[in-house]
Amino acid sequence: MNDSLFPKPVVEDDRLPRIHQLLLDFYGKPEPREPWDPLKQFIYSLLSSRTKTETTHKVLRHLQERFGAWENLRDAPLAEIEDAIRDVNFPEQKAINLKTSLQQITVRYGTLTLDFLANYRTEKIRTWLEQFPGVGPKTSAAVVNFSVLRRRALCVDSHHLRVTQRLGLTRRADAAVTEERLMRMVPDSWDAEMLDEHHSLIKKHGQKVCTFSEPKCSECPLLQSCPYGQKQTNAPLESS
Repeated sequence: MNDSLFPKPVVEDDRLPRIHQLLLDFYGKPEPREPWDPLKQFIYSLLSSRTKTETTHKVLRHLQERFGAWENLRDAPLAEIEDAIRDVNFPEQKAINLKTSLQQITVRYGTLTLDFLANYRTEKIRTWLEQFPGVGPKTSAAVVNFSVLRRRALCVDSHHLRVTQRLGLTRRADAAVTEERLMRMVPDSWDAEMLDEHHSLIKKHGQKVCTFSEPKCSECPLLQSCPYGQKQTNAPLESS
């Protein structure tokens, strides 16, 4: 996304860098990502919603082994695609979205690739991707940030929504609005790789400590800055 869409506050908000450092100290530096080409990342991200990361990786490997080329996946019968991705959640709808998207990409560009997106501005890429079924701001952010495109964007998943709301960084909102609010807090010095690292840390925190049910607030490295955790544990809230 173009940072001009997210004007910075007059007074610099340093909450995200402080949270980032606390999570780094607690979990250590995430394993560096090996960026994929945009189409592979697009397919992975379509499959990953409400599905564990390890399961999605397994299904993606299975698709590559079973179909060989993405064109073969595109041209396969819908029932075969659904069977191939049956381990992800909601395989029936995801099979429809996946086949339709791959067909439409081919029609619109003439061949099945997303490499041409490298020539576009980030906001144009995201708008273009979000026209396909099942693609929202989370998927478009993942493609532009995690793939070899490596653009500045913040992939907001369900963990990110939960953690940032409990921290009081954002009010309850969808992924698009939450990303917009958070990007206003992101330091100008954070490049695409730093935003990817931040996403990974928040995601791990949501999986390990700030879980949906029974969050481990007393063990949380962000407790002193978290209104939700303070209420749960009666711990003192750190003044900003």
